Amino acid sequence: MRKEYMMTPGPTPVPAEVLLSQARPMFHHRTPVFTELLVAVEEGLKYVFETKNDVLMFSSSGTGVMESAVANLLSAGDKVICCSNGKFGDRLVKINEAYGIDIIKLEYEWDQVVNPDDIKRELDENPDIKAVFVVQSETSTGVLSDIKTIGGIVKDYAAVLVVDSITGIGAVECKTDEWNLDVVMTGSQKGLMMPPGLACVSVSDKAWAAVEKSTLPKFYFSWKKSADSLRKSAPTTPFTPPVSLIVGLGEALRLMREEGLENIIKRHAILADAARKGSEAMGLKLFAPVEGRGNAVTPVWVPEGVDGGKLVKMLKEKYGITIAGGQDHLKGKIFRIGHLGYFDKFDIMTTLAGVEMVLSELGYPVTLGMGVQAAEKVFMENPF
Repeated sequence: MRKEYMMTPGPTPVPAEVLLSQARPMFHHRTPVFTELLVAVEEGLKYVFETKNDVLMFSSSGTGVMESAVANLLSAGDKVICCSNGKFGDRLVKINEAYGIDIIKLEYEWDQVVNPDDIKRELDENPDIKAVFVVQSETSTGVLSDIKTIGGIVKDYAAVLVVDSITGIGAVECKTDEWNLDVVMTGSQKGLMMPPGLACVSVSDKAWAAVEKSTLPKFYFSWKKSADSLRKSAPTTPFTPPVSLIVGLGEALRLMREEGLENIIKRHAILADAARKGSEAMGLKLFAPVEGRGNAVTPVWVPEGVDGGKLVKMLKEKYGITIAGGQDHLKGKIFRIGHLGYFDKFDIMTTLAGVEMVLSELGYPVTLGMGVQAAEKVFMENPF
């Protein structure tokens, strides 16, 4: 028997308390007990999103609410800015294309952050832009873009700012209201410490004004239907919700409030620092730029002469540690250590030890223990 370690940037490990909560007997979603649960979950989501706005829930992965943002905010032929510096920025572009949106694409290398000045330039040159789409924390690369600055820019224009914070919420600062973020999205299988299947989106007053003008087709993903149901005297959902997942989310949010959002963000920063310093101590090179390193996932270049696919496979098959490889053109060139959500010190040290052993077996000249030692130093100097 072997213990398995899930060290990917989604799905992420789920606390036992959350798993056990979902084993309670099923109850109907048109009952007072569900209304009570939904109200508590809604308040918890507002706490995590740092917003007073509605936070809508849908039965989907994060891609579902990404699509919902396009369908609910826009009309065919509308002009938008789509920022792409990774796979999920590319996905936002593809979703907009599918709906016949006129896209100004701001494209960057995958190891670069989005430049806020580029957004301002396009907004100045194109006063008819209806929305700006940007990924805060790029899951594919670990790059963290400065949405605080971007929010400060877009607030002065008619355009709505739409932020993919699917691997941001619960891992890095994302002050929805304070930073003027109109739409913020996340998925349950990330920092919320849940199984996949739920996605959440916060909607500002400015965004609701855009919703009123939107003529794109929507039904299940209608924000209006969801909000109208939430605002009833007995709040509910427009369609059958995943009751057990919402029960689990209620428990996950309770755990997050118990730890405190500020402490959660601090923990993720320390875990990321340990993963980075541990990797560098092995002689490995980090992928993300210094000024844009997020705390949800640490991407590392596969050293020359090492088969990246084999590294990921051996780590899983021999040591039970699942990390993520690179995506698209980075497949086999980088590997990614996830640490957002339910992670602690020894998850990082175990993973670094496994990487050291696999690299050694693959012929890379690593001194066993160097990565673990560097991570230990980070943790001892930064207790949490």
